[in-house]
Amino acid sequence: MVQADKVRNDIALAGPAKLDKPAPRAESEPDASVLTGEDGTTIIHNDVVAKIAGMAVREIDGVKELVPFGAGQQVTSLARRVTGKTMRALGVHVEVGKVEAAVDVRIVTVYGASIVGIATAIRENVRERVESMTGLRVVEINIEVVDLFFPSGDGGDPTDRVR
Repeated sequence: MVQADKVRNDIALAGPAKLDKPAPRAESEPDASVLTGEDGTTIIHNDVVAKIAGMAVREIDGVKELVPFGAGQQVTSLARRVTGKTMRALGVHVEVGKVEAAVDVRIVTVYGASIVGIATAIRENVRERVESMTGLRVVEINIEVVDLFFPSGDGGDPTDRVR
């Protein structure tokens, strides 16, 4: 019993443990932004930044959908949604540094909407959402419009008019 009391006293005198360096996981996180402050470390994974950007894009009127990057887009999109894989396969790609982020998106817009207006609104909304939610500065937002959506009943197929 005397031995246990001595150990408790030694621990009490030593005080709380101090780390000379951050935890190795935070230092070596390959797909994440590591924010280190006085009171601890916050790790924001790239997929989180991509999801924020993707939701911000979907909030814009005139955006029909995000389109996956790469070959086999539709099959890949369905597979990724089911398995929860990378956001790149869902039409959003991000590059995240320690304090900055760049975002690439691929979209389908609604026919008749101003593509320039949609692009401006996407850039403003993505920048505001990502910066306010993560603290990262968004330095670039690239938008690729890959198709148009024709609402039904609009005579959407232009070949219908050619006879």
